[in-house]
Amino acid sequence: MSPKVWLITDSVLARGDRVIATSRTLEPIADLDGTNDNLRLLQLDVTAGIDVLRSIIKEAVSFWGRIDVLVNNGGSCYLGILEEGGSDLLRKQYEVNVFGLVDVTNASLPYLRAQNEGTIVVIGSRSAWTCETIATMYGSSKAAVHAIAETWTVELAPFNIRVLLVEPSAFRTRMVRTVDNYNLSNTIPVYDASREVNLQWYADRDGKQIGDPDKAMEAVVDVVRGEGAANGKPWPTYLALGKEADRDIRAKCKIMTDHLDEWSEVVKRVDFDSWVSPRISAHES
Repeated sequence: MSPKVWLITDSVLARGDRVIATSRTLEPIADLDGTNDNLRLLQLDVTAGIDVLRSIIKEAVSFWGRIDVLVNNGGSCYLGILEEGGSDLLRKQYEVNVFGLVDVTNASLPYLRAQNEGTIVVIGSRSAWTCETIATMYGSSKAAVHAIAETWTVELAPFNIRVLLVEPSAFRTRMVRTVDNYNLSNTIPVYDASREVNLQWYADRDGKQIGDPDKAMEAVVDVVRGEGAANGKPWPTYLALGKEADRDIRAKCKIMTDHLDEWSEVVKRVDFDSWVSPRISAHES
């Protein structure tokens, strides 16, 4: 297997691939500079806008002449109660997690299409499957990310571009910082008790998350390269990671299937009697 060029992380280097590691500012990854001949560093702010991002992706491609794997893991997490944060904080959340994701991918797609192959890894979240009042804005943005990734799965298949939607549990990273990320700019007294419970819950959880980020990335690399745990298995499209993800995805699926069973007559009787679907599902041949 020839070395792949990844637009991200260090697990890949150990397997002989090439990495373009990006960060909104270079300071957090500056210590990586010069540590490996197969590593390049590049400043990239996903909210910079499509024109700026096109220029940055062009520079990324110039390092080794191609990008084989784009890993969209840039994101932010704004915590708080939906009414208190309002649409302003919701837009701020979506600017990074949704619109930034779309812009980076769209800036990269011309190169992947020209190669007639490539892989896009989209980091979603199990939070898209469950309602956590403290992370409503984050969870809703990840639900949007899931829908976008599934759309790309269909739209990009003719160009031999694969999409992997990763749905991780809470992993022990530094992305979520309770004090820094919790919105306290518009507190509404009726939510005081809920807010205190939320803050305490996250304070108790910080640094004790069950997920090991190194193991998670190894699993992603296995799938992309078809090695290790993925050896001999078909492309999964989805990759849930962690016991919490397993629990919450199963719980949500059961809620929906139970609803469809209990309300079947109502669900099915509202269509025109002569209606026939003109659309073929992406999963039908």
